[in-house]
Amino acid sequence: MSNQQTAAKKTAKSLSLLRSGVLVSVCTFFSRILGLVRDASLAYVLGASGSADAFYVAFKIPNFFRRLFAEGAFAQAFVPVLSDYRVNQSKEEVRALVSAVSGSLALVLLCVTVVFMLCAPWVVYVFAPGFVDNSEQSQLASELLVITFPYLLFISLTALAGGILNAHGEYAVPAITPIFLNISLIIATVFFARHAAQAETAVAWGVFFAGLLQLTFQMPFLARLKLLPMPSFGFRHAGVKRILLLMGPALFGVSVGQINLLLDTVLASFLETGSITWLYLSDRLYELPLGIFAIAISTVILPSLSRSFAGGESSNFSDTLDWALRILLLIAIPSAIALFMLAEPLIATIFYRGELTVNDVTKAAQSLQAYSLGLVFMMLIKVLAPGYYARQDTKTPVRIGVIAMVANMVFNLILVWPLGHVGLALATTLSAGLNAFLLWRGLRRKGHHIFSAQWGRLSRILCFSSVALVVCLSVFLQQGWVWTSMSDLDRVGCTLLIVVCGVLSYGLVAIASGLRLSILKH
Repeated sequence: MSNQQTAAKKTAKSLSLLRSGVLVSVCTFFSRILGLVRDASLAYVLGASGSADAFYVAFKIPNFFRRLFAEGAFAQAFVPVLSDYRVNQSKEEVRALVSAVSGSLALVLLCVTVVFMLCAPWVVYVFAPGFVDNSEQSQLASELLVITFPYLLFISLTALAGGILNAHGEYAVPAITPIFLNISLIIATVFFARHAAQAETAVAWGVFFAGLLQLTFQMPFLARLKLLPMPSFGFRHAGVKRILLLMGPALFGVSVGQINLLLDTVLASFLETGSITWLYLSDRLYELPLGIFAIAISTVILPSLSRSFAGGESSNFSDTLDWALRILLLIAIPSAIALFMLAEPLIATIFYRGELTVNDVTKAAQSLQAYSLGLVFMMLIKVLAPGYYARQDTKTPVRIGVIAMVANMVFNLILVWPLGHVGLALATTLSAGLNAFLLWRGLRRKGHHIFSAQWGRLSRILCFSSVALVVCLSVFLQQGWVWTSMSDLDRVGCTLLIVVCGVLSYGLVAIASGLRLSILKH
């Protein structure tokens, strides 16, 4: 193959990845916007009360396991094995793998769900030990967990379906699917919780039905690919064994961030009432760019990296990873700056109404600023971790994950007492930085990531455009606006104005500094 053909092939592939990434980002963007509407509705109805803390704990527990197993360990183990089967096995073998995995996964999840529902009070004690001094709050959290935990069963099977679709280049459907969680919770909150004797219970049922909707939505698309699972108990299937071997260590790899957030919840349950809610609200905004961009890029590159590894294309593997890092930093750095500088305006605009108070806005903004300092690191983790899992190397992320988790626990204990809930967010930031650095160093040392010639120009672009963004936002923030004293319409208008001006200043200066389409190619 000539150099021109090779270059053309790389350009076509990079543009294909870029289109897929943009598609996933757009779908995820709409989902996350609905997610903010959902959280604003929850804050309006539930506020930051003790019962609200109980709901958020009951909601976080199945969500924690969802991210740990479904979107974390399972996804990172399943997609590389499925991609290997697609490249090296027949269509019949792929169908057999899907059937064996779906049956085995469903059986395990069903058993786990039943056990956790029966042991709900003890589970709540483990995840929120600070509730033990408040029997009513602890009992409410247990009752809500019985309703919300089956969501894990539904959403894990949804993740299986999404993994199959992603491996076959169908990125839009899995990216759209989370919208149904947000729609279900908005309906449950606005139309049922406001008039219910126990608002939190109505919202919990919204979580339950959301899982059913998400799973049902993806079935027709699997049928179109002729890969609708016919579940079978296939623990002895060679592919299932490989997935299980990869899943065990992967629990501590890419999902370390979720474990750290869980530790935050445990310690926050001992702090003043409202701490769990403040961390939840700030985490939701912090997760916005993480979900729209980092997870979208990670979703797109994992199948590509897996195929490159299966085909022995080491150069293409490094090029794909380098491309992802360049795209990521162009988005991550301005996102972190914006979240830090606009923490209070964003919290006030989205959540300040109903039962939420001025103090709640201030507290949530403080933890959002602490989280924003680690946003770049958390986004890097999402992109660097697939570099290991695509090569079916789960041992290295485990070692790094354990180091980061221990560091997070140490930082938590050091910072929680002087800084309260802000210290918990700052500890997450510090441990994420350590995690990202160790992941990158491991890939660099083994030659799996080599910096391209584009990094010199990219550094200049990031420097000038970031300074322009800081100056632009500073001009608006010096106007002395009191965000909690403004009307909802004024807050929305002013926030949109600042965001649009910030995006324009960053983008125009980036272009003036040399940003071109070539930066977005391999």
